Amino acid sequence: MKKKVLAVVLGSMMAMSLAACGSSGDAAATSAGASTAETAEATSTPADANVASVAEAISDAEAGPINKGDTITIGFSQVGHESDWRTASTNSVKAAFSKENGFDLQFVDCDNDSEKQLESVRNFIQQQVDYIIIDPIVSTGWDTVLTEAQDAEIPVIVIDRTIDDSDKYVAWIGTETKNEGLAAGAWLKEYAKAKGIDELNILVISGTTGSSAQIGRTTGFDQYVESEKWNKLDEQTGDFTQDGGQKVMESYCKSYEGQFNVVVCQNDNEAFGAIDAMKAAGVSYGVDGDVIVISFDACKAGQQMVMDGDINADFQCNPLQGPDCAKIVADLAAGKDVQKQTFMAEPWYAHDDTVKQVSYKNAAGKDVTEDMIVVTQDIVDAGY
Repeated sequence: MKKKVLAVVLGSMMAMSLAACGSSGDAAATSAGASTAETAEATSTPADANVASVAEAISDAEAGPINKGDTITIGFSQVGHESDWRTASTNSVKAAFSKENGFDLQFVDCDNDSEKQLESVRNFIQQQVDYIIIDPIVSTGWDTVLTEAQDAEIPVIVIDRTIDDSDKYVAWIGTETKNEGLAAGAWLKEYAKAKGIDELNILVISGTTGSSAQIGRTTGFDQYVESEKWNKLDEQTGDFTQDGGQKVMESYCKSYEGQFNVVVCQNDNEAFGAIDAMKAAGVSYGVDGDVIVISFDACKAGQQMVMDGDINADFQCNPLQGPDCAKIVADLAAGKDVQKQTFMAEPWYAHDDTVKQVSYKNAAGKDVTEDMIVVTQDIVDAGY
């Protein structure tokens, strides 16, 4: 891989700062669920620290004299555009690796097609880009292409979802989705107790089958299904899309009419579709309804629905990973070691304070207690 200097970025620190303003540090500022990051080797840093670290990496670089015409080429293979979360993730990476910041970002939307994603990474290798960023659609089938990238001496950074069958990447930035599922289960247990609900009959609309987000959220929540002996009536995938969530819920409303009182959607867009289906079927839902609605992601529209009472609780998955990626690229270009894992700080949200805190044993085996944040207009206005 040809060595390039990040000094070109120095003149664009203000642009980087603006991009970094949406980084994980902002979530951490209001995050009572930040202890979910305790499963990590490193947690995500505040926005101003990202900028300072990039500047430090530039000044420390030993790749030769400053060449302001030298551009860093990044290949970014994204899952698709299936949700509000995905759009926010894409925009975060695009802002951090902008032309103004000294980068040439080659972006591929893989439209949830695993074969297309593998092809996009191989194309990046053939183009001899400087760095590759992958948000993997599924967690397996990666070792061969990552070996090819390693042989070409192109560092790979993985964001959001995980790769489980290879360790041939330099860093991963994302979320511990099992903790999200555990926190949701802990909240539902306490909420049902507070409301005097003795029997929980649950329908789940899961994410894309085989994705790490689907696996983690399902695994975490199912620990409570099993330990509390809840009745999970069915689980079908909505592929993290609003249309998918609506179609699955329409089927559920017919097959399980009058039998369910909890719907768990593994992202906000699925929840939007499920709510549309329940509304059409005459099923009451949310805070004042017969059906408890739990969601994940906590995008702006999701937070609005929590505040309005349509969704009872929403567990955030922070998509703003671009600035952290840029910091890792800067450190690598400066010859520095980087952490293998960076976990984003993320809060948990609810409509009201029926459950003020959740306690559970997280994915690292640590007992944690985290606040549930009641959604206000200020929180919605600051959302992604």
